Amino acid sequence: MTAMRGQGEPAVPPGRGDCGQRLKHSDGPWLRAAGGAEGLAAHLGPVRHELAAAHEGLLAGAGRLTALAELAAVRESWERRIQAAQGECGSLAAKLRAVARTQGATNEAVRSSFTAMTPCGGDER
Repeated sequence: MTAMRGQGEPAVPPGRGDCGQRLKHSDGPWLRAAGGAEGLAAHLGPVRHELAAAHEGLLAGAGRLTALAELAAVRESWERRIQAAQGECGSLAAKLRAVARTQGATNEAVRSSFTAMTPCGGDER
């Protein structure tokens, strides 16, 4: 079993025996989740325009129906929610990428702290 870090890069250099072979870290799940959040934000991008296009002509054809005022309020509410969801997705993607970087750096620091210890990292006296 080989410990992994990042995109298939071994966390423990080859030839280091069994040291660190039980520790595995991969940025993959974090980066896939970040990509998914970004994808959702991108998917929501045209929704507000599509919502506006769906409502075009509605006011002209409906006259003075009181339901139109309610419909406008609902539309505005959805537009705010869509915009908020896009912002949250962008923020989440950045945070997920930061977790991947931080976890990788922490794992490297822990691995490095053990390299001076015997029998795996240092002098075998």
